[in-house]
Parts: sequence; C-alpha cells; structure tokens
Amino acid sequence: MASYGVILVTVDTQATGQAIAEALIRDRLAACINLFPVYSVYTWKGEIQRDNEWQLIIKTDLAQFAVLETKLKEIHPYDVPEILALPIHQGASAYLSWMAEQIGNEES
Repeated sequence: MASYGVILVTVDTQATGQAIAEALIRDRLAACINLFPVYSVYTWKGEIQRDNEWQLIIKTDLAQFAVLETKLKEIHPYDVPEILALPIHQGASAYLSWMAEQIGNEES
C-alpha cells in the first residue's frame, strides 16, 4: 500500500529547483513538485546565514524515499541538503489516485 507524503527540499536558485523537479518527475519519483521563494536563517560552520532560497514541496510515495534521497544527493548542489519527509495522513481520494498514476503505483 502506498504511504503518501511530501518531502521538503531547499535549493539556491529557481533554475536549480526546476532542474531537480524535472529530474524527479521524469524518473517518476514524484507526482508533483511545487517551488516557491523562501528566506532562510540558519547556522552553517558556526556562522548565522541569511539566504534567499527556493523551497520544493515534493509529493510522492514515501516507500520510494531511499531512492529519492539518493537521487537528490546526486543532483543537489548543497553539501548537506534539507531532505525532510512528512506523511500525508489523509487526502482527497481522486488526488491520491492521480498521484499513484504519476509515480507508477497500482494502489491508491
């Protein structure tokens, strides 16, 4: 049975986000990916950083997380990319069925 969720990933530029999104969609590791600008504040190497970034919200079957994580690590420009998975506990059945079709799942 599919275990749907969203994976949060930030990147440095819109172009990088689009390239990652297209790669994941092409490989059927995600059904849909939203990108939007965010302002991030965090500590890196002991210094407070403030950066404009792009947030990706990747809708997928979390059963594919290991494959998706490996792919992200291969193509992501950061040394330590944000890759956080959050489960979807409920959703519209028609949308979840559509997700299943996009990522190659028979079940919804």
